[in-house]
Amino acid sequence: MSSEIPAIHITHAGKAYGATIALDDVSISVRPGTVHALLGENGAGKSTIVKVLSGLVSPDSGDIEIFGKAAQLWSPREAHRLGIQTAFQEMTLVRNLTVLDNMLIPEAPVGLSGMMSRGKARQSVAAHFHDMGLNDIHLDDEIGDLDLAVRQKIEIARAVYRKPRILLLDEPTSALSGPDVDWLGNVIRGLKRQGTTVVFISHRLREVRDFCDELTILRGGKHVASGNVADYEDADVVRMIAGRSLIHSFPPRAEQRHEIGREVLRADRVGTEGKLREASFSLREGEILGVAGLQGMGQLDLFLTAFGAMPLARGHFEVDGQTVAIASPKDAISARIGISLVPEERKTEGLFLRLSGKHNATVPIIERFTRFGLIDKDREDEAVSEAFSRVEVDHRALWSRADSFSGGNQQKIAIAKWLLTESHILMVYDPTRGIDVGTKNELYQLMRAYAEAGGAVVFYSTEIPELVHLADRVLVFYAGSVAAELAGAELTEENILGVALGSGSKASAA
Repeated sequence: MSSEIPAIHITHAGKAYGATIALDDVSISVRPGTVHALLGENGAGKSTIVKVLSGLVSPDSGDIEIFGKAAQLWSPREAHRLGIQTAFQEMTLVRNLTVLDNMLIPEAPVGLSGMMSRGKARQSVAAHFHDMGLNDIHLDDEIGDLDLAVRQKIEIARAVYRKPRILLLDEPTSALSGPDVDWLGNVIRGLKRQGTTVVFISHRLREVRDFCDELTILRGGKHVASGNVADYEDADVVRMIAGRSLIHSFPPRAEQRHEIGREVLRADRVGTEGKLREASFSLREGEILGVAGLQGMGQLDLFLTAFGAMPLARGHFEVDGQTVAIASPKDAISARIGISLVPEERKTEGLFLRLSGKHNATVPIIERFTRFGLIDKDREDEAVSEAFSRVEVDHRALWSRADSFSGGNQQKIAIAKWLLTESHILMVYDPTRGIDVGTKNELYQLMRAYAEAGGAVVFYSTEIPELVHLADRVLVFYAGSVAAELAGAELTEENILGVALGSGSKASAA
């Protein structure tokens, strides 16, 4: 390692939340002008490091130096003063404000009167978006109306707009795929040329190799290893992250040769007033039906309409051969339909973070445990405990708030909720986004077990290898329609990406 002064130097950092040790005597050094990967499972301490450097959390012990000077990061404002900016995975954008207003939080250009110069601000942000290749984003659009991937790019653009000396990217590609990941790679390379230091948190090893010079691995709040990315094989990185070998990341194909049964769901030329023009497909008992496509191609509308969260403009759904009207999520989860949805944003759409895991799990079906207006807590605890055991979430989720758990465990709670409803059709939208390799493996096994037990799964992922290894068939969306259905020997990463990029021919759906 060079003797130059580090951009970030953390020594013997410790942080505890009650009995939970988030950081245990962690020391990390990041060289200036490099892209440094911070790796580890959910709960390993990565997010705590980011919060400490962002001024959101104060360590209980240890010292921090920024470019050789002792730093007391008591607040985000102090972090900003030292040139540290963060783009968070769980985004900080305000949904009911415009893109422009969000870009200007907390500071905006002011005129001689001391008032914000909106014209100057618009010109400045527009020029910044042009430089970052974001000309297709309209400054007057409300954040809440935009796709997740677009919001993630705005979150990154806002951090870069403040011209940081150190940029912290917390799972920036978890909501991105294909060209959007390439866009981020170009942004990172441009920042590196300018001398910006980048700390990059990701669970995608391919991106770590493409973007990063050095890495640090954390496990259980402890520092495990640091060094040059080129010096580590993928298998070694995975073993150090998980503390165990994960050679079989996906369920072996031999275990997937179970019987595909009767048709349980059919979509007949369904479309919305949004981005879904027309889609037809069938889903069978025991099947995992994959869905692929770049962001904004209509796949999200499909999931929302099937769950009753977005109205259909045309077409219809059939469940068990009968046409059904799904006007609300309550309709979807009813016994006669039995469709459940694990949404793309677990923290804002899938969970009530201030409620316990148990209360989150029983929200859709609390009436099952209620008699004469009173909840039978023993029966509720027994049912939830069994569901949590199936997804292997910590038993303390029965009484602990959902926001006290890592992203992986939060996702397990969200899935356990739908296991309790006993739905026979499980729709999961990018469920492994921001999840560590160990928990991903558990979720893969859970989806396969759900299908093998007679359920049916509709599974969208931004990670194409997941679809290739887990799905029995894959529908590829392009421009609001099913452009191809791939199965068997045709189900490859190359074919999926080719169709998703618009180079494949349109095939008839099931």
